[in-house]
Amino acid sequence: MNEISVPPLVPAAAAGNLTDLIADRALFEPERITMSRPLGEGWQPVTAREVDEEVRATAKGLIAAGVQIGDRIAIMARTRYEWTILDFATWYAGAVVVPIYDTSSAEQIDWILNDSHSVGIIVETPALRDLVQTVLPSHTRHVWTMTDDVLALLREAGKHIGDDEIDRRRKAVTPSSLATLIYTSGTTGKPKGVQLTHANFLSETGNVAQGASELFLKPGGSTLLFLPVAHVFGRMVQIGAIASGLHMAHCSDPATRLPMDLASFKPTFVLAVPRIFEKIYNGAEARAEAAGKGKIFKKAADVAIAYSEALDKKGMSPVLKFKHAIFDKLVYSKLRAGMGGNVEAAISGGAPLGVRLGHFYRGAGVTILEGYGLTETTAGATLNLYGAHRVGSVGKPIPGTSVKIAEDGEVLLRGPIVMQGYWQNDAANAEVFDGERWFKTGDLGKLDDDGFLYIVGRKKEIIVTAGGKNVAPAVLEDRLRSHPLVSQCMVVGDNQPFIAALVTIDPDALKAWVVNNKKDGASINDLINDPDLIAVVQTAVDEANKAVSKAESIRKFTILPVDFTIAGGHLTAKLSVKRHVVAKEFAQEIDALFAK
Repeated sequence: MNEISVPPLVPAAAAGNLTDLIADRALFEPERITMSRPLGEGWQPVTAREVDEEVRATAKGLIAAGVQIGDRIAIMARTRYEWTILDFATWYAGAVVVPIYDTSSAEQIDWILNDSHSVGIIVETPALRDLVQTVLPSHTRHVWTMTDDVLALLREAGKHIGDDEIDRRRKAVTPSSLATLIYTSGTTGKPKGVQLTHANFLSETGNVAQGASELFLKPGGSTLLFLPVAHVFGRMVQIGAIASGLHMAHCSDPATRLPMDLASFKPTFVLAVPRIFEKIYNGAEARAEAAGKGKIFKKAADVAIAYSEALDKKGMSPVLKFKHAIFDKLVYSKLRAGMGGNVEAAISGGAPLGVRLGHFYRGAGVTILEGYGLTETTAGATLNLYGAHRVGSVGKPIPGTSVKIAEDGEVLLRGPIVMQGYWQNDAANAEVFDGERWFKTGDLGKLDDDGFLYIVGRKKEIIVTAGGKNVAPAVLEDRLRSHPLVSQCMVVGDNQPFIAALVTIDPDALKAWVVNNKKDGASINDLINDPDLIAVVQTAVDEANKAVSKAESIRKFTILPVDFTIAGGHLTAKLSVKRHVVAKEFAQEIDALFAK
């Protein structure tokens, strides 16, 4: 199979816009709790009526500041309640939202504010305000700060604006109106502004919510957002939760607060990137090893995987059922408790999850529905569902979407979720759209006979060795990162005689390894040439090499003394490696790998 189309469950919007999701809920279910905001160590419930009132009052403040229909307003903040309110308030005012990651550099902020011609920016903290001020263009007339109680400030400023003005602006926004301008991560070259319309989001969230009704329409269902809402993945789930009436809360500091917020809010599903699930698994394994229960955990993991595989085969032995029940009490229940206790499923995207990990989580009682999409496709273009789930794949097209595999293996997408185009960039648009409006993703994939999509690599990331062998690094990198000690890696070898890899070590996993291997006090700097650590990484490399031919296998690797981070400029916000940045920074180490 090289092409599949799935009919829509929700027709394309003929009228209206995203503001209707808030206004209609407030009209028909005013007392329904749709959000909760942090209050001390707990949560303050917010009804649909209260959300509408706060969004409307905030929009009036923006209008009072001179914001016009079609103007761009940038938001630079971590995921938090105010982000959602300001997002919808901007749309109530008829304007367009331009997300900026709170980790962005001054140079990136400068480019986005100028390219989008944003008339205002809302930042989270005074520190970010100070950063923005260093590059603030003259057309960006307003800088608001969230922690200065921006919602109250805007509410006060807009008291004299009438509801009739809000209603006029809402009616002026049509499905084809621009909703947001999201700049690509810029792994190569200058970031491009992706134009997504109200219709794009209405189609995406409507069809995903209906297709994944067990998540979004579950009675009493809830989700805790902790991924960046500045990214289209988090944004889609935010809007989808509001569209479906799902109870939603935000965690702004996942590094320190996520376990506490999961425990207190108890969501029924979450969304995350594979690295999060890898860290949860690796952390559980490390704790088991430290407690002398490593063998029990590994056996439990094997049983969970076997149980999940048996679900696909629709054949389950009584012995396997019994073992699974035992380990559910001993191991799996504790893993679920660490995720809040009520999580039944999760959506994963941004990178491949890995078959073993997918089976483990499903067997442990948390079904991870892996999907695939890009900013240019309003997040998910394909998604595994409860009724159509194949571990290892990224699912079938979401309703209303078509997928085609080009002759060279590139994944092409078409449908109402595909962007309007790049902002003021005709040359880039000509590169990514063909004559039939198929969007060229730049990813390589294949469709199985049942229409499930598998992503096998990036077209532009294909490494060509000196011997002419084409190597997709993602296959090797995904396998390597699944090892508990490995944090990040990057496969290299373009125009070289063989394939090699840069490997970084997970700081948390290293602490336990140091203790267990009697290397007390040793840091990563002390250990990069340690034969014991090298031997462990070699086992991970050997496991990764099983997935490829000998010509594609990793022959050499080096352990780096530092990890790849967002702050260091090595990773994008969705934790993708910026290959050109890493290659430049560690050019000496790469050269050493191929030195004779």
